[in-house]
This record gives sequence, structure tokens and C-alpha cells, in this order.
Amino acid sequence: MGPAAEPGRSGGNSLEQPQWGQQPEQPQWGQPQEHQQWAQQPAYPPQGPYGQYGPPPGGGGGPNTMAILSLVFAFVFAPAGIVLGHLAKRQIRRTGEDGDQLATWGLILSYVFTAIGLLLCCGWIGLAIWANSDGGGAYN
Repeated sequence: MGPAAEPGRSGGNSLEQPQWGQQPEQPQWGQPQEHQQWAQQPAYPPQGPYGQYGPPPGGGGGPNTMAILSLVFAFVFAPAGIVLGHLAKRQIRRTGEDGDQLATWGLILSYVFTAIGLLLCCGWIGLAIWANSDGGGAYN
């Protein structure tokens, strides 16, 4: 066996068990330790300031709102669908948003329904004029 360690002092081996009644040696603060119990945790990427979010992943936020409204108003009130469709086309051209086909279909349907509505109105007026005419005679 090797030489016995003096009481109160650790021998050359830092992992040596303390003698009965002695306190184990503690490393001083600020001094590097020979063996660490836990491995270093990986560093996390830096976070931005709280309350601010970046753009959503995967691109934009969907189609242009006016293009959607143009398609909806084509069925509700077609002249408003025409106006919204043209505004949507201009905005899409300027900003590069999605929804060009929606605006196009909104315009097509709005023009078709407006034309059908105008033909129906003209037909109704013509029918009213024809029904009111009694062949050119005066009232009896």
C-alpha cells in the first residue's frame, strides 16, 4: 500500500474518500474544477424582442381581400363586384399578393351578372310599354 495521507489533507488523488470525521475538500469559487458532473448545454439561438413577431412561415398571408370580396359581391351586388375586382387587380399588380385569379373570376362573373341584370331590366321595361299600348286607340 501507498503512504497514508496526513489528517486534514488529501493525498495526490483528488477523488480520494475523506477520512472518518473529516469534511471533504470543496473547490474554491472561480477555480476550474477537474471533473464536471454535467455536460455543457447547447446554446440556444438569440431571441428577438418580446411582442414582435416576424412574417408567418411559408410566404404571404393568403389571397388579396378585395379579390375575395369581388368574387362574393359578384353574386350579391354585381356592380360593386366590378369595382372591387378592378381595385384588387391594381393592388395585386402593385404588391405582388396572391389572388389574381380570384379577382379575374370576380370581374368576369360581375360583368356577366350585370349584363344579365341590364337585359332583364330592359326586357321588363319593354314588356311594360308593350302591355300598356292598346294599338294606338284612345281611351273609351
